[in-house]
Amino acid sequence: MPDPMAKAVASVRIDNERVRVTEWRFAPGAHTGHHCHEYPYVVVPLTTGILAIRNVDGETTAQLTAGAPYYRDAGVEHDVINANPAEFVFVEIELKG
Repeated sequence: MPDPMAKAVASVRIDNERVRVTEWRFAPGAHTGHHCHEYPYVVVPLTTGILAIRNVDGETTAQLTAGAPYYRDAGVEHDVINANPAEFVFVEIELKG
C-alpha cells in the first residue's frame, strides 16, 4: 500500500552557475513536499504515469509520458505526488541564468 507520508528522493546530478539538474524518484504515494520554484524549469519524465499536483487552487492530476518534456516559469508553488502503483521518475532541469 502506498505511503502518503513518504518523501520523493531527489538526487542532484549537476549544480553550477547556469543549471541545476535533479533526478526525482517517487515510490507509490511519495511526494516532494510543498515548495516554490525559484527558477524556470524543464521536466523530462523517465516513466509514464499520473502525478497529483496540490497547490493553493486545490488538487489536479497531470498525465506525463516518458521522454515528453514540459516547461514552467519560476514561481510555481505546489506539492507533487506519485498517483501510480509503481515508482515514478523524472529529471528536473532548473535554468539559473
